[in-house]
Amino acid sequence: MNIDELINRINFLYKKSKEEGLTEEEKLEQEKLRRKYIDNIKSNFRAQLDMVKKK
Repeated sequence: MNIDELINRINFLYKKSKEEGLTEEEKLEQEKLRRKYIDNIKSNFRAQLDMVKKK
C-alpha cells in the first residue's frame, strides 16, 4: 500500500467513524494504519536529518 492509498483509507475510516461508527475490526485497522503512517513520517524525517552534515 503506497502512502496515498494509506492516507485515503485512514480518511475513509475517519469519516465512517463520524457518520456511522466502526466495527472492532475497523478500529484495529485504523490504529494499525495510523501507526504505519506515523512510522513512515518518522523514518522519512530521520533520513532527512541523517543527510544534514555538521560543519
